[in-house]
Amino acid sequence: MSGSVLFDAPGPRGRRRMRWANVVAGVVVAGIALVVLARLQAKGQLEASLWTPLVTGDAWTNFLIPGLRYTLRAAGISIVTAGIFGIVFGLGRLSASRTIRTLSGAVVEFFRAVPVLLMMIFFYLGLARLHVVDPTDLPLVAVVLGLTLYNGSVFAELVRSGVHGLPRGQREAALAVGLRRSQSLRIVEVPQALIAMLPALASQLVVILKDTALGYIITYPDLLDAARRLGSSNGNILQALLVAAGIFVVINYALTRLAGLLAGRVGRRTAGRARAEAPTLVVATRDD
Repeated sequence: MSGSVLFDAPGPRGRRRMRWANVVAGVVVAGIALVVLARLQAKGQLEASLWTPLVTGDAWTNFLIPGLRYTLRAAGISIVTAGIFGIVFGLGRLSASRTIRTLSGAVVEFFRAVPVLLMMIFFYLGLARLHVVDPTDLPLVAVVLGLTLYNGSVFAELVRSGVHGLPRGQREAALAVGLRRSQSLRIVEVPQALIAMLPALASQLVVILKDTALGYIITYPDLLDAARRLGSSNGNILQALLVAAGIFVVINYALTRLAGLLAGRVGRRTAGRARAEAPTLVVATRDD
């Protein structure tokens, strides 16, 4: 409903303008790509000798696949922990207690505002001084904590906005059959909100996967670090980084497509329309 109010469908003239704008943008992008390729060719960066080491079994078994495994490991753990964090603090933001709502809101907004890389560095240096984590596990722990706190806060906002996006009749029906406010949230509202916001949750997985590359700064041996080491050993670091970027693009594109498919399928099965975008940083509270 809000989309139809805030955005009018373009008419024939508007559609023609959009088509021409897309054509012009495509020509500009193609032109930039040709210029970049020409510059790379002039610098000798397109020579076959720089690319062939990247398609050997040694490059993949010793560098790229182990790096991808570390990336998926950090992303997988962060997805689980961020999901738990998001549900707990999302319920806290929906609590009937003003104190719990305020504390949960402060935690969520704080960790959403702090850069992920800053949190990773903070935990990496702080835990190293406290000697509470094995040094070999320290980079992984720091990466997971940073990703958990930031993305968990985003998940909490998805839960809150998803519940607020449901029709009021869902809560009223739950209260009418004798459920308490907390029971209505746990049994009726939050499950529907999670289903309705599933495409947005899937889109956030792309963010988690991409942000694992920040662990390179704190010596986490992810795909980016593996590509850098591979390129340094063969003298083709640019080509190795481009291959790593291509792997990220393929995985993230698959996740994005999955989010789009979920938006189409789930949107027809929920009381609230499925949304594939994350909420904004606007703080909103509601006392029901």
